[in-house]
Amino acid sequence: MSSVSSGPKTSAIAPSLGPAAAPGGPRLGWLDALRGFAALCVVFDHGSQLLLTSVRDVLYNVLNLGQYGVFVFFLVSGYIVPASLERKGSVRSFWTSRAFRLYPMYALAIVLAAIGYATRHGDLAGAEHHPLTAMASWLVMMPDMLTGPNVPNVTWTLSYEMLFYLLLAALFTWRVHRHSGGYALGFAAGAVVLGGLLPMAALWHWTKHSSSGMFALDATADVLILGGIAFAVAGRGWTVRAGATVAALTALVLATVNQSYPYPWSQCTILALMFTGTLVYRAQQGQTGKLAAAWIAGAVLTLIIVAGLWHGVKEPHDHQWKVQWVSSIVLAAVTFVIGLAVANRRIPRAVAWLGMISYSVYLLHPLVFNAYRSFSALHRHHSMTGQVLYFGGLLAVIIAASALTYYTVEKPMQRLGRALDRRLARSGSGARYATGSGASAAQALSTSSSSAVAGGSGGSP
Repeated sequence: MSSVSSGPKTSAIAPSLGPAAAPGGPRLGWLDALRGFAALCVVFDHGSQLLLTSVRDVLYNVLNLGQYGVFVFFLVSGYIVPASLERKGSVRSFWTSRAFRLYPMYALAIVLAAIGYATRHGDLAGAEHHPLTAMASWLVMMPDMLTGPNVPNVTWTLSYEMLFYLLLAALFTWRVHRHSGGYALGFAAGAVVLGGLLPMAALWHWTKHSSSGMFALDATADVLILGGIAFAVAGRGWTVRAGATVAALTALVLATVNQSYPYPWSQCTILALMFTGTLVYRAQQGQTGKLAAAWIAGAVLTLIIVAGLWHGVKEPHDHQWKVQWVSSIVLAAVTFVIGLAVANRRIPRAVAWLGMISYSVYLLHPLVFNAYRSFSALHRHHSMTGQVLYFGGLLAVIIAASALTYYTVEKPMQRLGRALDRRLARSGSGARYATGSGASAAQALSTSSSSAVAGGSGGSP
């Protein structure tokens, strides 16, 4: 990875959760801080391919900042997103929240990428050759597991975020969502045992010689996943579980045999990390023992390190890659633990604010760097001071553009999503399910802005 989460009526499934969280509850500033920091790591990872290359050359002997930032993001997603689902106690509310938080900015980023391509200030990674196929893969936000390109290039991680959401929703409907330690260990073991055997983009290779075949694959996945979500959101009783299960299994199959980036064992590694984040949340809320959680987390980290070292032997610059793999995983875990340790401390407002806009930062920064590449006059040799100034200027543009899109796109659409969810709640649609004693804690956690999206992750094209 060099580059670049009034009381409604209940359904037949179970009773409602009980008292709702107080509006304007406590913010989890430490999660915002982690997301903002991780976003900056990914920005540096991409930007240092253009500027500050000498700094990159030294740093990347030890640590791949993009990979490290990705792992921090996934741990944060694993921690906060299940809390959001359990607080809501409703698959309908969960998917309404995800849709209005993720899709508007995602769609805008694709439109901006298309504008960049049309004006020769960016690219579409080949989507211009098969636009319908690309759009079909973008519809479920899983291009990395279908046949469409990742546009912008960082959106490969959103495929894994969507996979995690689908699995969570399915587990939730079957009331087995709390076994986070077992899921984390299972996926970590899968990374070791299956990491060298799983194919990369097998279905894509099967259909690549026919644009109709590629479109058929993507369209079939869209129908199964979106149809499954629709049944889970609007259904009653067994149809909720059936819909959520079909959607989750479809995504899991795609991730197992058709992921296009970065490694065959990525699906298992990423899900292991995300469920480890969930395990930490459960330990904090007293839903599992802290000592047992610590041992499981340690075992998971060990297994995914082993998986990378064992199966990554064919990577170029083998020794350096192995050092980066180990350091990225270990430092991401250490960073998350530090975040937990300062959870009760006051987080500077500017730091938390950066976390709030981090999804926009994540999606927009590749577009800004692509535009920079298109102006050859800016690529003359610069002194280190000049490179620092250029990089600082680009970073300022990225943050300013991200603030603009957060306040004009993300925040209004999130508000609209909450309003729609309240209306649907009054109509009594959507399955709810009591999560027990941990519900109140989940309610408090989800009032944090960090529940908005831990989902912008970072990575390579």
